[in-house]
Amino acid sequence: MSATLANRMTRFLRADVQGMHGYAVQPSAGFVKVDTMENPFTLPPALRRALGERLAEVALNRYPAERIDVLREALARHAGMPEGCDLMLGNGSDELISLLALAADVPGSVVLAPVPGFVMYELSAKLQGLRFVGVPTTADFQLDRAAMLAAIAEHQPALIYLAYPNNPTANLWDDATIEAIIEAAPGLVVMDEAYQPFAARDSRARLQRHDHVLLMRTMSKFGLAGVRIGYLIGRAPLIRELDKLRPPFNVSVLNAEAALFALDHVDEYARQAEVIRAEREAMQAALRGMPGVQPFPSEANMILARVPDAARVFAGMKARGVLVKNVSGLHPLLAGCLRITIGTPDENLQTLAALRGALADC
Repeated sequence: MSATLANRMTRFLRADVQGMHGYAVQPSAGFVKVDTMENPFTLPPALRRALGERLAEVALNRYPAERIDVLREALARHAGMPEGCDLMLGNGSDELISLLALAADVPGSVVLAPVPGFVMYELSAKLQGLRFVGVPTTADFQLDRAAMLAAIAEHQPALIYLAYPNNPTANLWDDATIEAIIEAAPGLVVMDEAYQPFAARDSRARLQRHDHVLLMRTMSKFGLAGVRIGYLIGRAPLIRELDKLRPPFNVSVLNAEAALFALDHVDEYARQAEVIRAEREAMQAALRGMPGVQPFPSEANMILARVPDAARVFAGMKARGVLVKNVSGLHPLLAGCLRITIGTPDENLQTLAALRGALADC
């Protein structure tokens, strides 16, 4: 890098941004990829052909317009959106999280969430110049009710994020504690249900009880991680204000059409989710039977597991062609932990074999 460019960067780019670490994505070519909570299944051949034919008819020379409204309506029906609510689309949940931080950018605003949690809550807040307050969970990754309520009272957050199930711990929070947090919140509470297809409970009823609760979901875990469709549901007046910040045509016409196709074939995706849930339980049982491995309860399409040496086990599994996520350095409570996505039945067998081999090397 030239001295001139370095000087320009120093003068005109934010110093805090230059000091940050970007969101890291591991190279995965050639690996059994169980590190990013994707649905491992593709569509059956007949549906793939039908999707290709449908996308071939899309008018790529036009901006998305009416099809975006059709997608909003279809997602509202799919999610069982309560009366009096509206729905806002995002280019994945990440864009919605960024727009929420932008909307809440008033002097002194605070974003609050339990930690360990989804890293984008903190990153989006800091990029917008907001203060982020992370409240540690208990040692077994449950909400610390007293600590959360104390932090709310002290910091008066504009936004509270509750991932349900949580990432990377994969568990659901206690419902009574969630209600206490919602009642105490002075601002908005965002229930992030990215993993809802795999969970036993959801938060739709909370939308009806509390007008300051927002429900955020994504089609990524549904099976469309490459399509980037997120959506936010809340009271219509609130969504109307937030939607002013959404870039026009933020969802491409190809993505919208692919999402509409998926909603037309929701039974296939439900079947895939059922297989993933069954494989998750089989994986849990196998992990519990491995000496030195402590898997934590999961209501998502991933399992958090503590191993004797996370770095060595991660490296050993990678050497055997299996890529998991080493989260041990993300928070002190995650010491020794790996996050393992549920793959296809064959991928799960390969993952377990790689884990056994890596453990034997420790």
